[in-house]
Amino acid sequence: MEIKLMKNILGANDEIAAQNRKLFAARGVVVMNLMGSPGSGKTTLLEQTLTRLADKIKIAVIEGDLFTAKDAERIERAGVDVIQINTAGGCHLDAPMIQKVCASLDLPATDLLIVENVGNLVCPAEFDIGENFKAVVLSITEGDDKPLKYPLIFKESAATVLNKIDLLPFTNFNLPAAREDLTTLHPTIKIFETSCTNGAGLDAWTAWLLERTAR
Repeated sequence: MEIKLMKNILGANDEIAAQNRKLFAARGVVVMNLMGSPGSGKTTLLEQTLTRLADKIKIAVIEGDLFTAKDAERIERAGVDVIQINTAGGCHLDAPMIQKVCASLDLPATDLLIVENVGNLVCPAEFDIGENFKAVVLSITEGDDKPLKYPLIFKESAATVLNKIDLLPFTNFNLPAAREDLTTLHPTIKIFETSCTNGAGLDAWTAWLLERTAR
């Protein structure tokens, strides 16, 4: 019964996700679903991304979190349109949540919509929200074992951002092993090594986003 219930939930979600995707395509909006653990640096990476792309494309943001609007307040200071979704304990955003807030966004004036999902390496990967592509942030401080422990989110993502690379000398994170595991799970995945502290890798990351948006 639990398996059937899960299938029903995902089936209903996928129907709304298809509607979202059709709407985004009609409005000319590219959508990225940005995922990762709490503390991986998603919001800081997003802030740095917005700063570097502010004069190149129009970006809007949907912030997902269990409680509070702290992340949305940070993003709002970057001068972009942002909407906060609080899941009140839910471990992920889903397609109906995205559909509900889209009416509050100026989609025709938006080139790239970034959805920062709830901090979690499990549930967000299972729910299509109508995005064009997914990206996952993995902090060096989380350990190099995460791709094999949580394979779905890395298989589903077009890119993995290995964040806080400046901390590599102070950890036992095995970078070659992590890269090998990622490419084994997803042979065409893009891997970016970034630091929001010293700026390493951020130009390559934002250039890739521009290329994806231009498609």
